[in-house]
Amino acid sequence: MFHVVLVEPEIPPNTGNIIRLCANTGAQLHLIEPLGFPLDDAKMKRAGLDYHDYANMKVHKNWDAFIADCQPGPARMFALTTHGSSPFADASFVPGDVFVFGSETRGLAPELRNAFAPEQRIRLPMRP
Repeated sequence: MFHVVLVEPEIPPNTGNIIRLCANTGAQLHLIEPLGFPLDDAKMKRAGLDYHDYANMKVHKNWDAFIADCQPGPARMFALTTHGSSPFADASFVPGDVFVFGSETRGLAPELRNAFAPEQRIRLPMRP
């Protein structure tokens, strides 16, 4: 199973959509506080439809709490960032990999992003 980590998400419907994605794929979702909304936000619930009960979701007080609780292997963690040096298609993923996304408006903080090796900073292309 893959792990999807949202660090300080801000927009409820976006998180609801990721909840639905994780429920449908069996991925474990991790939300890193502070969140930009309460977990019972109506917009988030609407975006997640009825999938909330099927999603595996954990909330962590901060990045350090996530690391302590989950103890992910650093070599199998990938930061998805506009500052990425590797296209996602060049990476080989295996079950258990961890995909880390920053907040919608700020992305990952530079100190967290830079903690990932350059080859683990993955770029998702945007259509022109």
